[in-house]
Amino acid sequence: EALWKRILTMSLDRQKAEYIQHIEAFLQNWYERFKTEPQKLLFDAMQYSLLAGGKRLRPIFAFEFCRLCCGDWKKAAPFAGAVEMIHNYSLIHDDLPSMDNDDFRRGRPTNHKVYGEGMAILAGDALLTDAFAMAATADLTGKDMATAIGILSECAGSAGMVGGQVLDIMSEERELTEQEVLDIQSRKTG
Repeated sequence: EALWKRILTMSLDRQKAEYIQHIEAFLQNWYERFKTEPQKLLFDAMQYSLLAGGKRLRPIFAFEFCRLCCGDWKKAAPFAGAVEMIHNYSLIHDDLPSMDNDDFRRGRPTNHKVYGEGMAILAGDALLTDAFAMAATADLTGKDMATAIGILSECAGSAGMVGGQVLDIMSEERELTEQEVLDIQSRKTG
C-alpha cells in the first residue's frame, strides 16, 4: 500500500508540475505582444503580480477538471489563465492601503509599494478586464461561451468574490459567527 501511495503521489506531482509549467508559459506569452506599447509600465505592474509565482491552485483545478471530463486539458488554458488573472487582481486590490494595507505578498513588496497606489489599482483593473478577453479566446462557441463567461463573471463579481471582499471589510472590527465566516470564504476565497 505504501508503494502504491508513493507512485500515485509521484504521478500527481508530475501532473501538477506540468500544469504549472503550462500556465506560467501561457500567462507569460499573453503579455509578450504588449512589450512595445506606450503604457508598458501598466503591463510591468500587471506581470509583477501575475508572474510572481504562487501555488497556481486555480489553474490546476481548471486543468484537472477538464482532464477528468475527458477533455484536452491544454484547451482549458484561456479559462485557467483568466481565473488566475482574476485572483491576482483581487490580491493587488486586497493589499492596497484602503483595504488590508499589506507591504509584502509572496515574499516581495506588494504591487502598490513598487508601482504606487494608482498604478496598482489600474493593474488590478486591467487584470480583471483582460481576464475576460483571455477567456473569450477559448475553444467554445455560442451558448457554451456565453454560459462560461457568465459563470466566470458571476463568481468574480458582486455575488461572488467582490461580494466576499465587501463582507470581509464590513466584519473587520468585530467577532464573526461561523455562518459569517462561511459567507465570506465561500465568496472571496471559493
